[in-house]
Amino acid sequence: MSKLKNKVAVVTGASKGIGAAIATFFAAEGASVVVNYAASKDGADEVVQAIRASGGTAISVQADVSNEADVRRLFAETQAAFGTLDILVNNAGIYDYAPIEAVSAESFRRQFDINVWGTVLAIQESLKLFGAAGGNIINISSEAGRNPLPTGSIYSASKAALDALTTSLSKEFSGRNIRGNSILPGIVDTEGSRSGGFIGSEAETRLVATTPLGRTGQPADIAKAAVFLASEDAAWITGEKISVSGGIYGL
Repeated sequence: MSKLKNKVAVVTGASKGIGAAIATFFAAEGASVVVNYAASKDGADEVVQAIRASGGTAISVQADVSNEADVRRLFAETQAAFGTLDILVNNAGIYDYAPIEAVSAESFRRQFDINVWGTVLAIQESLKLFGAAGGNIINISSEAGRNPLPTGSIYSASKAALDALTTSLSKEFSGRNIRGNSILPGIVDTEGSRSGGFIGSEAETRLVATTPLGRTGQPADIAKAAVFLASEDAAWITGEKISVSGGIYGL
């Protein structure tokens, strides 16, 4: 398989979960992948080692996407290693579910700094590396952006902002051959959803019951959609918000 042969991709927040799956699937399709991580060096190194063991090409680069200097270094190291960039996946994100009375300025800023501002910073740097052939930006959003859950107001607002960014930039990039789309996962079985106590909870059972395909999603489900959007199969798609959620309607 070589849908992404000779492409270079940066995947933020790729040391585990959805990001790790996207990095792995991209490499399997022929892309050289930059596996970004903020703190989990061991996790990122495991992803890189697995890619290399399968014959792929990858490096890991530490960077907090909410930090401008870190983001500049992330893309400088990408350029030093591969010379160019074709695909940016903005996957790094955090969530903090809490009643509105309990929302702190720190929590609000952290979620928007990583989920939205970090995306803006990464896009700004990616534009400097995209070549004459253009580029491809994939933002990992959430169904929560358009169907918020109780106590998830700030997280949902950050993802709604990310989707607005996707739509706006797809128009701003008119004539530059730069595509931008959002993927909106539903409930996905990741390390974060497990450590947060969601997997196996009554909330998961309730949401699966309102998912027509009848199961919790897996990181691979999102990764396959990302491969499609990153490939020439999606060459006529931009500015879209694509739900990859099993058809969930209970959020």
